[in-house]
Amino acid sequence: METQDIITAWFLTTGIQLLVVVLVALVAHVLAQHVIAQSIRRLVTRGRHSAEAEEKREETLIQVAQGAFAIIIWLIALLMVLSELGVAIGPLLAAAGVVGIAVGFGGQYLIRDLFTGFFIIVENQYRVGDTVCFDTTCGSVESISLRMTTLRDLDGTLHHVPHGEIRTVSNLSKFFSRINLDIGVAYDSDLEKVIAILNTVGTSLAEDVDWKEDIVKAPQFLRVDDFADSAIMLKIVGDTKPGKQWAVAGELRKRIKIAFDVAKIEIPFPQRVIRKG
Repeated sequence: METQDIITAWFLTTGIQLLVVVLVALVAHVLAQHVIAQSIRRLVTRGRHSAEAEEKREETLIQVAQGAFAIIIWLIALLMVLSELGVAIGPLLAAAGVVGIAVGFGGQYLIRDLFTGFFIIVENQYRVGDTVCFDTTCGSVESISLRMTTLRDLDGTLHHVPHGEIRTVSNLSKFFSRINLDIGVAYDSDLEKVIAILNTVGTSLAEDVDWKEDIVKAPQFLRVDDFADSAIMLKIVGDTKPGKQWAVAGELRKRIKIAFDVAKIEIPFPQRVIRKG
């Protein structure tokens, strides 16, 4: 039998079967991605979270579930391909079990990552799009898998953090965010006048058509927070929608500075007097 005939016969038998396996796996992969996305969006109940927060949660669950099902589908396809090529699957599975036991101790960190990731997702500690801090690493969550979370910080640096390494999770954008601003004024300032200006500026910002959608509670004077070396420190607090605190706080600072300039209220800064002998 000629080589060409052998190759043709292989393509008409084994080749077609392999192609069918790959095509079925590809179709199953695409369908699973669609079904998982639709199912999760229907099954996830709407709680006291905002629509934006619930959407983040759904996207996180969809991303993790799709990744897990993709691995299962293509692993099964790989085993079927090997079987069609005449590779004995039984010994491979047995060998895999032995190797799994051998590397079990070395894989304990991987298992820890997976378990921690599972509870992070189930407990809804954070979602894709949230701004979080893991100990000293902070950033916006770009992706979550069972093994690790990917964060991108303000400098654009991408951090891959294994879940087993996470000790403390600080979510800066869940339910609501808070403006916590300290403003210093000179000791000879009229505090009642300063407080009235701060409250007016905060209320005006909350009523501004460009900002009111981001503000839940108008920034207002809370207390005299400290007697510093060169200033009386006043604390201002207010609530915003998740992740909007930085933009709102920046606009608030700008408006306070403009209002203080108009009212001739001094924002002091440390000064040093040097005398020549």
